Amino acid sequence: MDSEVVVAASAVVIAVASLAVSVYEVRATRQHNRHSVRPILQLQRTMSEGHKAGIRLINAGLGPAVVVGSTLTVDGTVVGAWNKAGADRAREGLAVWPYAMTFTETQTIATTYEEFLLSVETYDPQAHAEFIDLITRRLRLEIRYESLYGGENYRVVLRPRE
Repeated sequence: MDSEVVVAASAVVIAVASLAVSVYEVRATRQHNRHSVRPILQLQRTMSEGHKAGIRLINAGLGPAVVVGSTLTVDGTVVGAWNKAGADRAREGLAVWPYAMTFTETQTIATTYEEFLLSVETYDPQAHAEFIDLITRRLRLEIRYESLYGGENYRVVLRPRE
């Protein structure tokens, strides 16, 4: 084998290896960028006597969440989406009418978002027993969301306690 052939073959191997490393780096960078702006929605129940109580939605991630859908279920029956009509049906029949913050489909939730979706201002265990029963044992809420990149199909679910 001539030395020119060896040098040319080595150059081709190095070029192919460089191309493979570049492709790998681009994929890793894209994946890192997606993870660096990933939203993480959380639904929490809070009940502390004398304070605001209810269901709180928190975005604990590093990027905004785009809500693509929601499902509200009360007593095992699907009521609809988490919108005004769904919240009204969930609150129906309660002696104390809790405040509801609803959202539209495809609403964007900021990275620092932390608000009550369903709440009473000053929690009293006797006066709000029906409300607490609703949010702990009767209500199920699922929120489907994505990052700004889209297509991830994330979801957060608040399930009734057993």
